[in-house]
This record gives sequence, structure tokens and C-alpha cells, in this order.
Amino acid sequence: MTFPILENVTKSARHTSFYLSCGAADSTPIIFVHGWPELSISWRHQLPVFAALGFRAIAPDMRGYGRSSVYGRHEDYRQEEIVADMIELLNTLGADKAVWVGHDWGAPVVWGLAQHHPDRCHGVANLCVPYIPDGFAPEKIIPLANRQVYPEARFPAAQWDYMMFYLESFAKAQAGFEGNIRATVKALFRAGSPAGEGQPAITSMVRANGGWFGLGAPAPDFPRDETVLTEADENAYVAGLERNGFFGADSWYMNPDANVEFAGRAKAGGRLALPVLFLHAAYDYVCATLDSKLADPMRANCANLTEATVPSGHWMAQEQPVAVNAALARWLAAQFPELWPAS
Repeated sequence: MTFPILENVTKSARHTSFYLSCGAADSTPIIFVHGWPELSISWRHQLPVFAALGFRAIAPDMRGYGRSSVYGRHEDYRQEEIVADMIELLNTLGADKAVWVGHDWGAPVVWGLAQHHPDRCHGVANLCVPYIPDGFAPEKIIPLANRQVYPEARFPAAQWDYMMFYLESFAKAQAGFEGNIRATVKALFRAGSPAGEGQPAITSMVRANGGWFGLGAPAPDFPRDETVLTEADENAYVAGLERNGFFGADSWYMNPDANVEFAGRAKAGGRLALPVLFLHAAYDYVCATLDSKLADPMRANCANLTEATVPSGHWMAQEQPVAVNAALARWLAAQFPELWPAS
């Protein structure tokens, strides 16, 4: 059976969430949480597949993005607020629990759900960004960098230098992305390559360069990478980012202290007992989990962890959807046979 992808809106006194849904309304929810600077459509290759497998596949526009609520203060983008948005969404669906899947900044949201609301999770799966029990913040991840690739004298913040640029020069970061939003989208959404292995990522030089694309410069106008985006996908991203700008999206980076404090209140001391899947991106040289210590805290704090590697860059769900969908399906079948429809 083929299910259409439907558009939905849920509103509460504190927040409005736009979300896509696909699948029978009474099926187990699997909720896909996007990152920076994406939209619900980032999961376009997953929604119909998991609906066809018997789940209700859901993908919201996150806080600050698309047609969900946009706020004007940095502190409105704390992880605690965003996790609360997802609990409200789950309540709207009328479900006690969901399988949660996150990517990029969506991963810390899903990890936060597992930390603070394990009773609302069947299990969690994350792409690219591993579990950092103490909070996904520069001070917690910089010490895990590969110092052979990023000698400390030259790269004190390693590949996470761009995070420091937001904290020190937020207006410049925002202006750089907004200078030519269509060019920004085409420059960011590109496939990975083995050629970057062992080389410092561009994100390690953002402060030295005065911005992502150079001092005061907009993104260069590259051709669209057809392996990641179609023209329609590009247009959808551009429309969403032109509607809201980058203030909300970039503000997710502006709350490291609050996010660490939130993680410090995790249940069970941050140990996760529920089933966890983590997908490494082989050619993601920012979230470089294969040649650094970045995944070590996850391995030490997840009692039921499954790992797999996808030959992909950062935009894994869009660049390698078949491999991602297969890995998710294998894990779901192994861990949650009771959630699948009876044959």
C-alpha cells in the first residue's frame, strides 16, 4: 500500500509545529528530527518507506525552521525547549512512545529525549552526531578531536572552530549565510568524498577566514549537487530559509551552557538502557566519528548500542537513503519485533 505524505500543524500555548506525516494514524510513530539548516523534507526518502513498513512516519519542521514557530531570542533555542516541543508533538499524535531518529542538531534533541524522557521512547537512532552525555557543547567535544589532523597549536578548537565563530561573531555568521541563500543551500548540501580523509575540515578555519565563506563574503555559487538535491528540493530549502532567515537556525549554537546544565539533569546519570542505533558517516569530516574519540562517550554510556557505517558525507539520509533505510529497518526488526504489523 502506498501512503501519501500529508501536511499537518499542531498548536499549543507555547509552540506551533508543522509536520509531515505518512502512514496509518494508529501505527507506531517513528519521528524523524532534522538538523541545521534543514527542514522536514530532509526525510523525504524515509517517510514513505517506513510508512509502507507499517509505521506512522513523522517529520517536523524544528523550532526556528519552515512553518514551525520562530523566536527572536537566542535562549528560545535551548535544547530543553526543543525537547519539550517534541513531547508536545508526541502527545498530539496520541501515542505514549515513539521511535526517534535524529540527524545533525536533531541528534542532540533525540539524545535529550532518551536522557530525560526514556518512558516516551521505544528506542533512538541517530545519524552523524554521537551521544555526548554531558551535553553537545564545544567544551565537551573539542577534547575528543583527533589532534593528528588538528594540531592544537594551529587548531585549538579543531573542527569545531565554527561553533566558536557563532558564539563570538553571531551577526557575521548569520549575514554570511543570508548574503545569497540559494548559493548557501547549494554550497552546503554536497555529497561526501573519501578525498577529504585526514585533511582539516573547512569548519576548522572559520574564525581565521572571518566567516564560512571568507570575510564578509556570501557563499560561492556552485552548481547544485544532484546526488543530494533535486531542483525541487533546492527550491524548498531556499523558500524556507528565505522566509525565516538564519537567526533561528544559527541560534541553536548559542546555548552551550544551558544545554550542558540540561544534560546534567538527565535521568540515570545519563546512562541509556534503551535500544540505540548510531550510523557513522564515513566521509563526514566534521562529525568525524571513525578516527577520533568522538564516539567514545556514547559507547561508554549506552547499554544496548548498535553501530553501522554508511559510505556517505554529512547529509546521509539524502545522499545515501537506501543504505540509511536498510540500516534502520534491520535495527527495528532486530530490536522491536513487537512493533511491526502482524503478518
